[in-house]
Amino acid sequence: MPELLSRRELNKAATHQAITDAALRLLRGKGPGNFTVEDIAELAGISRRTFFNYFSSIEAALAAVTHGFLDSALQQFRQRPADEPILESARAALMQLADPMTVAPLAELFTLTQENALLSRSELEAWDHCTEQIISAARERFARTPGAAVDELYLRALAGSVISCGRAAMDVWFNECGADLSPASLAVLRQLLIDAMGHLGSGFDSPATAAP
Repeated sequence: MPELLSRRELNKAATHQAITDAALRLLRGKGPGNFTVEDIAELAGISRRTFFNYFSSIEAALAAVTHGFLDSALQQFRQRPADEPILESARAALMQLADPMTVAPLAELFTLTQENALLSRSELEAWDHCTEQIISAARERFARTPGAAVDELYLRALAGSVISCGRAAMDVWFNECGADLSPASLAVLRQLLIDAMGHLGSGFDSPATAAP
């Protein structure tokens, strides 16, 4: 039974990824609003009904790209030592995503959705959804720390700040690099994400005010 369940989960994950890849490929080739659910289903090799078993809309399928990157970062975060400062764990989690190509789908989606209000809103909602996941991961961290009290305000302020820093890094990267998805450009994005966590961890001390 465990083997059968594992195989089933693997098949579900493969179908999920195939739908997301197909949606991003069509967005890349045709542009926003120029393809349908049927187009995605055909390219992914599934039925229209199967598509809706996984996603409620085209926008949701595309937002899964953002979810995928953030989920990977959260997995790395959960593997960090329980006694490590929580913001250092967040920064280290991003550094573990060592290959700049890891951020390629996230970066491409960001560039392709900037001029479409519906897709931009959907992508923002994906980042907002991750706020709850960060809160959950932080709660787990405190639960692993003996005697640590859970401060709800701290958790929510932390999660909101992390998400805002991630969005800021994406905005700065796009303003500097535009639609450039070369390895060098993606390396810049990855470093901006890491640096944003560093600013948060230092309390946003600027070079002019930081201690020598």
